[in-house]
Amino acid sequence: MKLLHRYDLFSWSEFDEERNLDFNSWLWQRSDGNVLIDPLPMSGHDRRHLESLGGAKFIVVTNSDHCRGAEKIARDTGAKLCGPNQERAAFPLACDRWLQNSEQVVPGLTVIELAGSKTPGELALVLEGSTLITGDLIRCHQAGELCLLPDAKLSNKNSAIESLKALAALPGIDVVLPGDGWPIFRYGAEALGRLVGTLSNIS
Repeated sequence: MKLLHRYDLFSWSEFDEERNLDFNSWLWQRSDGNVLIDPLPMSGHDRRHLESLGGAKFIVVTNSDHCRGAEKIARDTGAKLCGPNQERAAFPLACDRWLQNSEQVVPGLTVIELAGSKTPGELALVLEGSTLITGDLIRCHQAGELCLLPDAKLSNKNSAIESLKALAALPGIDVVLPGDGWPIFRYGAEALGRLVGTLSNIS
């Protein structure tokens, strides 16, 4: 796994040839138990790294298309699976917790429910006020510039734009870590604002 902008935050990725971008997974190392977000299947190297960092206590899956390697990793580590409450009725994994807007997964990791994406109630997460972690709706296909999920996959574009505006209005966001594409390690709020500006004529 790769060390990110914080000493306690790591990622591992898988390159998707069809889309020419990385799919990303995140690990927040905590003294009270590590949190994994949208975990991909792990290589032997990454499994050993995970063990050296203390394993996993919670796994957050932001939407049903990001189940990825979550079930196996939960089985191997004993981590509790957490999924989006609005997908509860048809979610493909049996979760221990169903997350709702403004809830804290653990202290310092806050849930935001999004609307208009390809699945209802997709989750975004804010880590200690400054790092925004997104699932599918907010992406980064070109380094430094955010984009929305393609129109054909949105359930409601206007609702998606309203969700984007709510994220852009969050105070203190400096870093954006998308599930798909490039991370933005500085000026994340500005990147969110630029994306809002490109879509403002639709809202």
